[in-house]
Amino acid sequence: MKLYFVQHGEALAKHVDPDRSLSEAGRSDVEQLAVFLASQIGVSRIMHSGKTRARQTAEIIAESLKRESCIEVFNGINPNDPVEAFAQQLDDWNEDLLVVGHLPFMDRLVAYLLTESAAESIVSFAPGSIVCLASTADESWRLHWMMRPELLRK
Repeated sequence: MKLYFVQHGEALAKHVDPDRSLSEAGRSDVEQLAVFLASQIGVSRIMHSGKTRARQTAEIIAESLKRESCIEVFNGINPNDPVEAFAQQLDDWNEDLLVVGHLPFMDRLVAYLLTESAAESIVSFAPGSIVCLASTADESWRLHWMMRPELLRK
């Protein structure tokens, strides 16, 4: 099983757009990520927090993966939610999953899955980044790969 954690694309400032929609640069970064992912991954579910910037990111990726019907809002993955509850639910899933969320939740979740502690940062997320974790035979998680948006910009 693989888990793909995507930090939403760059969003507009709150004073410009209270809903914090994706900026033009954020949309471009996510579109380039989506094109890359279309040839690299397959997922059965795409979850997002419900916040506009996460929903828009999930929709762009889902369209590229041809998985529009697999998008769902998932409670418990907002910026300051505890990561342990989400991590426990992974025991019930056995298909590849993509989660679009926010910092600091995504950073803490990856750290927790890799080290069983959410206290230390393990990866360097940026808006539009993706981290792939893969399960191992002993039911632990390992960092499989990571991609940041500046690596995909044309």
